[in-house]
Amino acid sequence: MKIVLLGAPGAGKGTQAKLLIDKFSIPQISTGDILRKAVSEGTPLGKEAKSYMDKGELVPDSVVIGLVKERLGQDDCKKGYILDGFPRNTSQAETLDNVLSEINLPLDVALSVDVDFGILMKRLTGRRTCKGCNQMYNVHFTPPSKEGSCDKCGGELYQRDDDREETIKKRLDVYKAQTEPLIAYYQKKGILKSVEGVGEINEIFERICSLL
Repeated sequence: MKIVLLGAPGAGKGTQAKLLIDKFSIPQISTGDILRKAVSEGTPLGKEAKSYMDKGELVPDSVVIGLVKERLGQDDCKKGYILDGFPRNTSQAETLDNVLSEINLPLDVALSVDVDFGILMKRLTGRRTCKGCNQMYNVHFTPPSKEGSCDKCGGELYQRDDDREETIKKRLDVYKAQTEPLIAYYQKKGILKSVEGVGEINEIFERICSLL
């Protein structure tokens, strides 16, 4: 099963990806992970990527695609893979399709985990983290017994800067502008499957499995 996973920040893609990995025994390929690995190992593409990162610049698509191609060439991808975090726009998707065609590992499905942006705002802005043990809560969905205090260790709960409303709104706006057109792209190719990402984790996973 060869899957590209789509969905806005907070949609629960990471959670569902872990369940898919276990069910189908296929690796999750995160561009962030393979980028960091290539840089730490000092591979030719890793060195090239680092030269951009050191200057605070975005790593070009050509380098990222090269890293993805190298990773997909490994033995554990022969039965399939889950691509997460790439492609981010239609230009990257077209280049990726060409590469996947070259190595004879074309996508079977583009799986979109759909959640209303109002719910995503609540999920992300409602997150609180314990300063003591890093336990996570959500003031809307999984609040602590006592407001502002961790149930596990009694530590103080705080809101991370990247969970503040203005930051989340920017992230969702970027997703909408850049990544949502991918939905139309894969729909046109006839491989898009959409699932509602609201409800219990296992309930959402069952929906995904019935689609696949």
